[in-house]
Amino acid sequence: MSVFDSFVRATLPITPKPMIRFFARRYVAGATLAEGVATVRRLAEEGCCATMDVLGESVTERQHVATAVSEYHQVIDAIAANALPANISLKPTQMGLNIDADFCRDSIAAVIERAAAKGIFVRIDMEDSPTTDATLRIYRELIARFPKGTGVVIQARLHRTLADCVALAAEGASVRLCKGIYREPRTIAYEEREIIRRAFVHALRILMTGGAYVGIATHDELLVCEALGLIHELGLRRDRYEFQMLLGVDPQLRRIITGAGHKLRVYVPFGSHWYPYSVRRCRENPSIAKAGIEAFLKGRMES
Repeated sequence: MSVFDSFVRATLPITPKPMIRFFARRYVAGATLAEGVATVRRLAEEGCCATMDVLGESVTERQHVATAVSEYHQVIDAIAANALPANISLKPTQMGLNIDADFCRDSIAAVIERAAAKGIFVRIDMEDSPTTDATLRIYRELIARFPKGTGVVIQARLHRTLADCVALAAEGASVRLCKGIYREPRTIAYEEREIIRRAFVHALRILMTGGAYVGIATHDELLVCEALGLIHELGLRRDRYEFQMLLGVDPQLRRIITGAGHKLRVYVPFGSHWYPYSVRRCRENPSIAKAGIEAFLKGRMES
């Protein structure tokens, strides 16, 4: 870890909120649904589709879950009304998983039911390892009720992932595969970058050969290369996969992928909970702060 990275992580708790917002504004569409819609429209002009995400997680009060469900209903209506090339994603803890698993399932079901009526797909995100079993159980209960209406996320760094991929592929699931961002014990997760990369490729092969629809969620150019190699080797049709990237991260790579004719979906987060999301992103990837400082200095020099 560089000195700069260590400095960023150490000073985040005392960094003024406006400064965090400046650093992270490339990575968050804004605080409002209108800003989210405008971002999706801009991405569509570039040839990308999107996943809209109302920021929020670790909810502990039922009334806050009800608010999140209502916000997602508004997003679904906005996607349909504006004919946006977008689906949505949500977090189980945002939907009440830390309160009660059945309550969480029913809250997600309320979102999927409204989305399904308008032909909009809902992705159930994966959080840290204590939530993995419950998330997969909820996903399976809901996919049985809403066939093709929902999908799930799998993190390559967990030791259990290959077995999960075998099962999900056999079920014909829609799976977003990512490296995983949560700090987990070595007993259950890989820690070294190269090992996580290899685990990602192994999991991707299982999903692709097993019949899953795969969202290849990575900004790692090596993994993009490996994925393209697998697509070519397997003769995979373009309706069996898509690439996925975060808003604001490596737009040049994004354009390289879309320029080659591959479908690419951009994760578009927005909402009033932008601050904790932005802090977490800066902690995970201090280069966000570095890019923000460079942009700030450039702006000052030009003004």
